[in-house]
Amino acid sequence: MNAQRPLGYWLKLVDSLIDEQFAATLEEHGVTRRQWQVLNLLEHQPATEAQLNAGLSPFFASEDEPQSLSEHLAELVESGWVTAQDGVYSITDRGHVSLLKLGELVEKIRTQFGEDLDGSEYDAVVQTLEKMARSLGWKPEDEQA
Repeated sequence: MNAQRPLGYWLKLVDSLIDEQFAATLEEHGVTRRQWQVLNLLEHQPATEAQLNAGLSPFFASEDEPQSLSEHLAELVESGWVTAQDGVYSITDRGHVSLLKLGELVEKIRTQFGEDLDGSEYDAVVQTLEKMARSLGWKPEDEQA
């Protein structure tokens, strides 16, 4: 007998599987998921550590972060992907090129986890989850970054 599992089970499972896939793929290329997220934020505009922390806050949920953002930033600076001047971090040309290459890998992962859904099914899932988030109090205007 296979009882239907609740929504929370599937949300956590899918989130965990996506995290594992991203982590494995990015680590193969010498970057953590958090560093990739930092590079994405810096691609849009330079930022302080506090601004980066605010921009990354939705991803901190309940996971245990093995390194602090400071450590991730230090590694990115050391690699030449990011520069720091007066407490403001910026992506370098080298970081930009690396981010483009990583973006191709990330897009493959995103395509993979939606490949068994047609476009309308995928859109319906996303729209449904957004409606659920709104009914639980989420407001897009509350997001930072």
